[in-house]
Amino acid sequence: MSFLTKMKNQILIADGAMGTLLYSYGKDSCLEELNLSHSSQIEKIHRAYIEAGADLIQTNTYAANYLKLQRYGLEDSVKEINSAAVRIAKQAAKNSNAHILGTIGGNRGIKPQAITLEEIKRSFREQLYCLLLEGVDGILLETFYDLEELKTVLSIAKKETNIPIIAQVSAHEIGYLQNRIPIIEAFKELEQIGADVVGLNCRLGPHHMIASLKEVPLLKNAYLSAYPNASLPSYNDGVFEYKDNAEYFRQSAVEFRNQGVRLLGGCCGTTPEHIKNFAESLKDCEPITEKTIAAKQADSITIAKKQRRDKEPLENIVKERPSVIVELDPPRKLDTKRFFEGAQKLKEAGIDAITLADNSLASPRICNSALGSMTKNQIGIRPLIHIACRDRNMIGLQSHLMGLHTLGLNDILAITGDPARVGDFPGASSVYDMTSLDLISMIKQLNEGLSLSGKDLGEKTNFSVAAAFNPNVRQVDKAVKRLEKKIEAGADYFITQPVYSEEKIIELYEATKHIKTPIYIGLMPLTSSNNAEFLHNEVPGIKIADSIRNTMAQYKDNPVQAAREGIKITKSLIDVASQYFNGIYLITPFLRYELSVELALYTHEITGPLRRITT
Repeated sequence: MSFLTKMKNQILIADGAMGTLLYSYGKDSCLEELNLSHSSQIEKIHRAYIEAGADLIQTNTYAANYLKLQRYGLEDSVKEINSAAVRIAKQAAKNSNAHILGTIGGNRGIKPQAITLEEIKRSFREQLYCLLLEGVDGILLETFYDLEELKTVLSIAKKETNIPIIAQVSAHEIGYLQNRIPIIEAFKELEQIGADVVGLNCRLGPHHMIASLKEVPLLKNAYLSAYPNASLPSYNDGVFEYKDNAEYFRQSAVEFRNQGVRLLGGCCGTTPEHIKNFAESLKDCEPITEKTIAAKQADSITIAKKQRRDKEPLENIVKERPSVIVELDPPRKLDTKRFFEGAQKLKEAGIDAITLADNSLASPRICNSALGSMTKNQIGIRPLIHIACRDRNMIGLQSHLMGLHTLGLNDILAITGDPARVGDFPGASSVYDMTSLDLISMIKQLNEGLSLSGKDLGEKTNFSVAAAFNPNVRQVDKAVKRLEKKIEAGADYFITQPVYSEEKIIELYEATKHIKTPIYIGLMPLTSSNNAEFLHNEVPGIKIADSIRNTMAQYKDNPVQAAREGIKITKSLIDVASQYFNGIYLITPFLRYELSVELALYTHEITGPLRRITT
């Protein structure tokens, strides 16, 4: 009799964690490889769960696919590892009535776009065939954060086999998947594709998983499952630990049954003791056949009011008229006197925003959000805050953005950031949890009132998002394609790296004139010949024409005249740029704000009414 047939009239008990048990035993490398090197240990864990009362056990194959095994150089061992896993599970269940589930885990996490669906399809098919060839009783698709991935692989599995399929998603909060997809909607879609059992596993413990299931009605063509975590993990002396709360699972079992669950197991942190308590608690319980769902209150995200901005977004301003913004780097030292003097003078020069870099060239400076808040409140000028992906993980990035929203700093430049090794602390780690594209998408999701994980933030942010554009490349068309990807991700306007060629400005206009998204052309006055050579030869993303470098070299021993020549060169670039673009982005070298003030005033003088060339 198949386990699906049994579930018509009874609640079945599944096993608990495999990976966290092996981890607690000191196996913290590739746990699936242990099917080959420590098969007896894997078999022992399977038997322990069967003896605890598990009706179904899952193979030790959660990450036994090409995509995950390649991290360990084991991508050519997919068949060997999966086949061994099924044989070990069958050997453990030899003298019992336990059924074998071939387990396949999700690949995508919080950043779905990191792995393409084509990669997932190829990897999934290979692992699925290996498990089917060994004769498993069912397929368990577990720990899928991305519903698109789960729907894709479920569709493949339904075409390849008639054995029962269990499809389980992982939720970040009660009732919702990431991107704010309601769990009930996900279950209905999986049921429609053909899943025999749908449910939740991982991430949530019993309390939050039960709360999520309270909103889920009984389905017509699929049963419900639940595999809760033991608890939230703690991290002690380099080891993840879970609470010893097996008795709590005994108390939770009946409530899972009351929510309609017919397959109940455990995920991270659970042990044979947890499963034993589930089995003993539900031994004489029949599954429910009717369930009433309480009326749900209106989702707060649909009624949250959009936060008002105190100023028009920069992308609107630069569409309507010539606009000047100026970068004034936060100081490397704690003396801020000159910085605020410069901010005041730039305000008086009539610029639209002052931009503050985020530890440019990977060298620590005063926090730009702190200076941005002070600049806004004390001087009354709009701050545009740069955010680099280099220094913060996903948690830190979201927290930082929530803080900026709270401070009323709504203008953001999303950048990847220079690697840590180029800065003052070459031994520091570059985080890069996200790319600038990911960060742009994340910010736009916050603007919908959703966190990166899909949680309700209670209100919507109102960020205007700039993106970086480097035109100083050999093939501008490729740079434009990346620009277009950033537009798709949600970029509202662009700020370029400094340009030192009139020809490059015109080339850039021709390459982007089909794009409606505004562009600020970056211009930075040179202060000396050494400055020109350093920027050209050592700073990523900057190229300076030979003619300009030769001109600056003529004043190598005359710093005053060199600075004047740098201003002259920049003014000639402004003359050209202002004919083709409304936006001028002046970059202040070495806090010499007098240079930017002069250039800002010059830009206002020559632009006057809108003069951009149109086609």
